[in-house]
Amino acid sequence: MKLLLDTHAFLWFLLDDERLSTPARTAIEQTETLYLSPASHWEIAIKIALGKYALPEPFAPFMVRELATNNITILPIEISHTAQLTTLPFHHRDPFDRLIIAQSLAEKIQVVSIDSKFDAYEIERVW
Repeated sequence: MKLLLDTHAFLWFLLDDERLSTPARTAIEQTETLYLSPASHWEIAIKIALGKYALPEPFAPFMVRELATNNITILPIEISHTAQLTTLPFHHRDPFDRLIIAQSLAEKIQVVSIDSKFDAYEIERVW
């Protein structure tokens, strides 16, 4: 099984946050192929720059170490992903989430997310 982590699921898993549901944590721990969208590390960086989020250490060392330690691969943005955006209904307007949804659809990968708005799309959401 492959999983694409939404931004909050990625952070909550790494930081052992109790908001991550038990089924989501179990799925992440038992999945060999974990992906993170560039939209997620971009979103995290923007929120840090705006003072809306803080990591326990500087962004780059944290991200590099945690991606490697947890065997999480960055899923590159492909033309097939952005093409999916051209026909994606606007049930969800957040551009970061829309790219994650498009990547999930194009790659046929389940998404780990608390966001029930994802359910309006033909993806499988783990939570």
